[in-house]
Amino acid sequence: MYTIKTLNAISPVGLAKLNNKQFDVAVDTDAPDGILVRSADMLNTAFNDNLLAIARAGAGVNNIPLERCSEQGIVVFNTPGANANAVAELVIGMLIAGSRNVAAAAQWCQGLTGDPAMAKTVEKGKKQFVGNEIKGKTLGVIGLGAIGSRVANCAIELGMEVYGYDPYLSVDAALRLDRHVHVVKDVNELRILRKTLSTGTELAKPQQPAQLPQGQPVPQQKK
Repeated sequence: MYTIKTLNAISPVGLAKLNNKQFDVAVDTDAPDGILVRSADMLNTAFNDNLLAIARAGAGVNNIPLERCSEQGIVVFNTPGANANAVAELVIGMLIAGSRNVAAAAQWCQGLTGDPAMAKTVEKGKKQFVGNEIKGKTLGVIGLGAIGSRVANCAIELGMEVYGYDPYLSVDAALRLDRHVHVVKDVNELRILRKTLSTGTELAKPQQPAQLPQGQPVPQQKK
């Protein structure tokens, strides 16, 4: 039986994967065999002699003293991508909320409590919160890993023009990307793109066929 200490609130879904015949999960124990941690600062934590491993419920390990763990033979591992979908959903949600003024509209609605002419007030004032649709807008994504690739793909599905940059883009990550995502090789290309869009300068577009004067027949090709 291994004793596992949790330093943060760990999802019950994750803890359920630990066989209770092999693992005893506890919050208060002085000599754990393993530690589950999320964001708790362990940089100055003293480790007991029988500690075998530290598991980070997340991607980063900057709150764990890796060098000291290596010296003491303590295995450290993380769970990259475990919360990638949850974070990507929040990014898209915030993107829409910001573009459509959802927070400001909700706050304004709260101030209408008790208004006897609420229907008229809403009809008159709702236009200020229309915002902009994100379809057709351009999105730049820096980092195309587990989270960034999901954000980019979702934005494509919502009709956005997506540009992505990642100097460490792996083959697996590239294969996850929608083929319509424009991957740039230099982050400065995103800066130029942002400046171009903010100044209202039109991006280069494919040349369109010349327009014929109205009413003029289309010339037929000779066979």
